[in-house]
Amino acid sequence: MENNELLNEYRVFLDNGKTERECVEIIVREAEKNGYKNIESVEKLKAGDKVYSVKMNKAIALFEIGSEPIEKGMNILGAHIDSPRLDVKQNPLYEKDFIVYLNTHYYGGIKKYQWVTIPLALHGVVCLKDGTTIKISVGEKEDDSVFCISDILPHLAQKQYEQNAKEFIPGENLDLIVGSETVSSDKNDKADEKEKDTAKKNILKILKEKYNFEEDDFMSAEIEVVPAGKSRWLGFDKSMILGYGQDDRSCAFTSFRAMLDESGKDLKKTRCCVCVDKEEIGSVGATGMGSHFFENCVSEIVSRLGEYSELKVKRAMANSSMLSSDVNSAYDPMNAGLFDRDNSSFLGGGIVYQKYTGSRGKSGANDTAAEFVAVVRNAMDKADVKFQMAELGKVDQGGGGTIAYLASKYGMQVIDAGVAVMSMHAPWEITNCDDIVQAYNAYKAFLKI
Repeated sequence: MENNELLNEYRVFLDNGKTERECVEIIVREAEKNGYKNIESVEKLKAGDKVYSVKMNKAIALFEIGSEPIEKGMNILGAHIDSPRLDVKQNPLYEKDFIVYLNTHYYGGIKKYQWVTIPLALHGVVCLKDGTTIKISVGEKEDDSVFCISDILPHLAQKQYEQNAKEFIPGENLDLIVGSETVSSDKNDKADEKEKDTAKKNILKILKEKYNFEEDDFMSAEIEVVPAGKSRWLGFDKSMILGYGQDDRSCAFTSFRAMLDESGKDLKKTRCCVCVDKEEIGSVGATGMGSHFFENCVSEIVSRLGEYSELKVKRAMANSSMLSSDVNSAYDPMNAGLFDRDNSSFLGGGIVYQKYTGSRGKSGANDTAAEFVAVVRNAMDKADVKFQMAELGKVDQGGGGTIAYLASKYGMQVIDAGVAVMSMHAPWEITNCDDIVQAYNAYKAFLKI
């Protein structure tokens, strides 16, 4: 794939895959165009076959079967497709002094003050009791309404100025404005019971007419609040991309695209790309890497390859190699004091390899064996891939985790490998175009090891 084509397709992925469900939908569509079949429709597998498995529409694993026995291990690309955001609560809709709100609960590590006064969109599903699923996407089209969270005007913000950044926007104040009412001439008059919450009733009427669901149906909905609008080229030279969710969709996109584009080439080891959910809150739940989803997928593969045994599954996992395809923090010259410059990743420096993650004393880290680092370095040099080795920031400044430690528990070789991101976890994050290309080439090179 040509670089410009790759970058344009990446931006389309960012613009149309703002939730885990949307990402899985895109990956399935692209996989099927490239000959992949749902594993549930396949009884037996052989070398060259391509299958995928989806969990709850929020996690997916792609497999291309190699000629070697799977017990000898797989080459795995693993990324996550969830991103920090706000989630709509189960009983969210209320009216307060003529303004209608949706109550939200933030998801993942966000700076709450970054989410006020920017245009926001709603993406997700509403599941009705009769089994119907209604897709929701409001705020992305030019003629769509958007939504917003209010903030205090500076003229009245004296107390707010005295609070620290963690406190001055409480989580319970991150409620979304979704409508309003025309105020009567005497706003202090007490309305009759029948006239209360008229603005809320109007919003419910709109939801019923446009989407055909009732207020109670919010209880079985998954609606995510994300920044409205498309990704953009950044800089006069268009050398960068500004967009939502690049942690970790920059790695998810380049991983599955590399998997599809390397199909059938030198296929000895079985190849896999797994994109999971819930990394931003600890990889928990049925769709996170901490679940048995991936292990169960491998069990299904082993079963369809011939005689099943638990030992074959364990050997397949233990003998595998994996790139935990997750982003790293890009060096920020405006905040240089937070970084060890010699061990930082730079925008435009190529794909970033991180030997260990975790925080402070490597708490919660996967610490990759030096032998595997050497194997990866050799593969990158042979493929002429630009790469850099880095840490997240200075040792005592904090830290972060990835899915690497959860994969390494099976005994496989795992190293973090991803794109450098500036303003990570902000509503709009920054990446370098060449880093996207280098990540794509690195993942292709890894699949050939």
